Amino acid sequence: MNPPHSHGCRPRGAPKPFAQAFTLIELLVVVAVIAILAALLLPVLIKGKIKAQGIQCMNNHRQLALAWRMYAEDNHDVLVFASDDPGDPYVDWQTLDQYAWTLTHMDFDPNNRGNWDVSYDMVKRPLWPYTSKNAGIYRCPSDKSYLTVNGEQKPRVRSMSMNLYVGGFDGTDGNWPWAHPYHIYSKLSEIDFPTKIFVFLDMREDSVNWGNFMTHMGGYSPSDPAQYCFDGDYPGMYHHFACGFSFADGHSELRRWRDSRTMPPLTIGANPLFDHTSSSPGNPDVAWLQDHSTRPK
Repeated sequence: MNPPHSHGCRPRGAPKPFAQAFTLIELLVVVAVIAILAALLLPVLIKGKIKAQGIQCMNNHRQLALAWRMYAEDNHDVLVFASDDPGDPYVDWQTLDQYAWTLTHMDFDPNNRGNWDVSYDMVKRPLWPYTSKNAGIYRCPSDKSYLTVNGEQKPRVRSMSMNLYVGGFDGTDGNWPWAHPYHIYSKLSEIDFPTKIFVFLDMREDSVNWGNFMTHMGGYSPSDPAQYCFDGDYPGMYHHFACGFSFADGHSELRRWRDSRTMPPLTIGANPLFDHTSSSPGNPDVAWLQDHSTRPK
């Protein structure tokens, strides 16, 4: 009979075998490889995130454009207004305003409930029943702006705005002289080029204010690029210098801007700063906006 524990035992006093371990050089090599892989993958991940947000934004645009069209089809071809117009003394604005797609005047004042509470205004507006009552479609997913209300961060309700010429200020051009020669479309059937006339676009957080986006038409007809300018409203550029648009035929697309003057530095968390006309002669982005906003009467 073998003595107990006689097999595989280390004799008393024998040295312990060394455990396998990484050397410092090996650890540094592994860390370096991981860092290189992370550096290679990070741009891919960021690009993938931007693309995913762009796809979601396009889906939001399509849903809004569909709601806009369904409203017109249910209301004898009549379009909702792009904006209210309480300043016009010759218009019964208290009645007409109710047919604007939104009455929110966006800023960064937490006391303005329209900035952050969708129930304050958006749910009461004409398009809400046609949107599947989904508040998320009014906001570009790449817009991270918010307000702090009673210590809680709340996202703003919208970054979308409507083309001024599709509905107008309660059906008018707001008495802007440069808008007089151009159509303010009041019915869906009046839009001769539904694939080219946009309805909604993303606006940058420090420019979005009233419900409409005003494209200054100076220099469009007759063509004079020296007159091109922005009149307070600037389009968004959240999607890697591109902006989301939806059109009167229901399709949506991203438009990448070509001129840096279309994309001045973003002012985070600030009230709208662009309340003046800014000359932008020869800007191809202005030319594109004009050609996709309206047509001469």
